[in-house]
Amino acid sequence: MFDHIHEECGVFGIFAPQKQNVASTAYYALFALQHRGQESAGIVVNDDGVFTAHKDAGLVNDVFTPEVMARLGEGNMAVGHVRYGTTGRGGRENAQPIVVNHLKGNMALAHNGNLTNAYELRSALEDEGSIFHTTTDSEVIAYVITKERVKKRSIEAAVVSAMDKLKGAYSLVVMSPSKLIAARDPQGFRPLCLGKRDDGAYIVASESCALGAVGAHKIREIEPGEMLVIGKDGLASDKSHCGGKKSFCVFEYFYTARPDSEIDGCYVHDARKRAGAFLADKYRIDADIVIGVPDSGLDAALGYAQKSGIPYGIGFLKNKYIGRTFIAPDQKVREDKVKIKLNVIASAVKGKRVILIDDSIVRGTTSRPIVRQLREAGATEVHFLSSAPKFLNPCYYGTDIDSRENLIACHHSEKEIANIIGADSVGYLDLEDAKKITGEEGQFCMACFDGNYPTEAPTRVEKNRFERPISENPKFRK
Repeated sequence: MFDHIHEECGVFGIFAPQKQNVASTAYYALFALQHRGQESAGIVVNDDGVFTAHKDAGLVNDVFTPEVMARLGEGNMAVGHVRYGTTGRGGRENAQPIVVNHLKGNMALAHNGNLTNAYELRSALEDEGSIFHTTTDSEVIAYVITKERVKKRSIEAAVVSAMDKLKGAYSLVVMSPSKLIAARDPQGFRPLCLGKRDDGAYIVASESCALGAVGAHKIREIEPGEMLVIGKDGLASDKSHCGGKKSFCVFEYFYTARPDSEIDGCYVHDARKRAGAFLADKYRIDADIVIGVPDSGLDAALGYAQKSGIPYGIGFLKNKYIGRTFIAPDQKVREDKVKIKLNVIASAVKGKRVILIDDSIVRGTTSRPIVRQLREAGATEVHFLSSAPKFLNPCYYGTDIDSRENLIACHHSEKEIANIIGADSVGYLDLEDAKKITGEEGQFCMACFDGNYPTEAPTRVEKNRFERPISENPKFRK
């Protein structure tokens, strides 16, 4: 993989006051959220309580052909999902939304995040006879809600009760035959916002960029711990799980979210520029040009240039037809494919001392070929700066870092990393500056940087922890 942290997932929901082409709305919203996951995509349409679903591995444009869109038809509600899995394998079998047919009707669920107690919940459900069709923690959530729904008077009561049992990160969009529900974990690890269109349709999405893509204006964030119910009578909110300490993932600002998204009153573009300005204060490098690695390094590079007075330039051309991540069979091929994704604009860097800014340095595996390209194009110096702090710890809340083993900063000093990737120097954003990336000190989860986890660590952390061979399953009996 590229030397970047993989995205999590993107979720979307719409509740319209009248029957319309909600599938098309979901389609365009998922396009806007495609940066959050490229493994699979799915849409479920609700037409008077009848659910029509389609999901598959691949990008939104590949999964939803004109024929598929015609089959989804019209309705007054829809939920959608784009996935990069941090639990379970990729592929169609783990694509979302998850659809459940239960005693009291239908339910469709889309989830962004990662539960820390998924293994324990799943084991308990399996002991009771539950049969799982995926290897995701999202299906665990669906089972927990369904189990509560059988006992409760309404879907919203079931979701509130389920939230008592779920631990870790979850931003959910849940659709019943008559209601659309949005829920966020009490610490608000992952984003989720509410919008509205002029035709009266309410929209829920992971990021505000998806609201703009479907002609909606943002109303507000879903609060950490809040459950919002949208039905024929309007909005209703349950805040019985609100009030705890917030732990929003700061890496949403550094990398995951789109620059034009606004989260908690701060545009991502502005936060990244601020990170670049912090780097300029810390690293006063004598150079001729500041460039960024597309796409998420560009804003920080602009911030560095504006603060330092060193000219900002475009140093790389990105191939627009390659997604943010792709798989290659070995390291040599992975490094070669960097040249397919990024090409140096030689005239911009030839004979110049270059400050290169990227959103992070994770493993160093693609930082090295990027620096090499600049050298080959004639750059006399390359100073590599990360607009995020050093990655030193695994993430349990939905970002794909499950081990310290391959994190380069865990095993090498900045000078050693510079030697490894071929740069003249390497630098990182300070932890204290990271806390102020939105303009004021925020309540962030920074565990991947500082090791201060807001919750208990899970007992099983490997991505494929639900895919045990028979020989390792103590419950198996011949």
